[in-house]
Amino acid sequence: MLEKMLTVGIDLGTSTTQLVLSELTIENLASAFSVPRITISDKRVIYRSDIIFTPLLSEEVIDAEAIKTFVSQQYHKAGIKKEHIQMGAVIITGETARKENSALVLEALSGFSGDFVVATAGPDLESIIAAKGAGAHTYSEKTRKSVVNLDIGGGTTNLAVFTDGELIDTACFDIGGRLVKINPDTREITFITEKIKRVIASAGWDIKVGQTASVKKLTPLAQEMACILAQSIGAAEKSPYYEQSITHHGLTNNVASDYVSFSGGVADCIAVELGSDPFEFGDMGQLLGWAIAQSSAFQAMAIIPSVETIRATVVGAGSHTAEISGSTISYTGASLPLRNLPVLKLTDADNRLESEPLAKSITEKLGWYKVNEAFQMIALGFEGEPSPSFTRIQSLAKAIVTGLQPLIEKNYPVVIVVAQDMAKALGQALFAELPQAYPFVCLDSVKVENGDYIDIGLPVAEGKVLPVIVKTLVFN
Repeated sequence: MLEKMLTVGIDLGTSTTQLVLSELTIENLASAFSVPRITISDKRVIYRSDIIFTPLLSEEVIDAEAIKTFVSQQYHKAGIKKEHIQMGAVIITGETARKENSALVLEALSGFSGDFVVATAGPDLESIIAAKGAGAHTYSEKTRKSVVNLDIGGGTTNLAVFTDGELIDTACFDIGGRLVKINPDTREITFITEKIKRVIASAGWDIKVGQTASVKKLTPLAQEMACILAQSIGAAEKSPYYEQSITHHGLTNNVASDYVSFSGGVADCIAVELGSDPFEFGDMGQLLGWAIAQSSAFQAMAIIPSVETIRATVVGAGSHTAEISGSTISYTGASLPLRNLPVLKLTDADNRLESEPLAKSITEKLGWYKVNEAFQMIALGFEGEPSPSFTRIQSLAKAIVTGLQPLIEKNYPVVIVVAQDMAKALGQALFAELPQAYPFVCLDSVKVENGDYIDIGLPVAEGKVLPVIVKTLVFN
């Protein structure tokens, strides 16, 4: 069985808005007498939209109608109708996620696809999506090395570190090319963010709104931004401006990775020579890219090319896989169906932890999926063990329930996805640890990754298996 599926990824960033259409080939690899196993056997980007500046009604309000018009125009140019699109993702990133009406904009766009993954990407999740779209995850997996990707956009820089293909850490800094806006015709400085104003005041630079921008005037600021980025990955000593540039947290372990990759709009501006018109895009993105290229800290590091730069996030938001769970599962029917749950996958190192440190690690990583400082419901994924002891099963269940307390306090269903065939025993242990009649799903034989979203449907095959859709990332 071969089936084509059309998906869309839409990225509303600080600086730009764009979309990508991808065609996925869906195939049943099981025999006629086996439980179906549906996988993606091929994927390709079939349309890349125009890239426009994200339309705003003011500095705090997104122009939703302009975005809807843009999406409609791009569908028309691609020769498709919204009814043809079966799945996709709308991602609001960077400073745009902080706008007053970001949630309303997502709601307005939800009608543009048959079944969107609709999420306001927090900076950690955005880091994962961008890094995978840039190819950092794949490069780390192939080389068994550590790779840190810096996705430098208009308002923020998102960092993700992969080691042996496993996500190790994320971070976000208020460093980007559009933190200072400049009229490209008159070169008048029209806007400076509050954080950058504080850096300017502390350093004593003469940079103000209303002044005429010049390379000489803005170079010290660009160099300081580049220096903060080097500090963010442990490649330079921290300056007084490091802490105030952090969006919500830096990397936990500031040890320089084996390789560095760059994505985002500023990645296309990293060059040793400035262009003839460094402010043609109405910001200091080109100047920041030039400062990064001039940085001795980055010159000393091993830089790898990215598969995608300005399109890393949008290309990273389109693909999915559909599966059937294993036959040894546990669940309470009241919690089903579940849709669009972001996956938090534990690392191999987490899997080897004892109960108490594992619980602590789970709680810490829940912070990756906060949106506006609020926890959202997630699916906890991990590899599991092929033949765990009864004691180990009980230990895992206790760690999971303790680690997920912030979600249990909100009465969110506990959703566990295990690759190994152990969900029945683990589910029974969870049942004993959770409050009475608490909703939960524990399924196995499904592989998930950080950055995925998962849908779990109503039981099939006399309740023995659950249909599962894992919406993952497309790399091209």
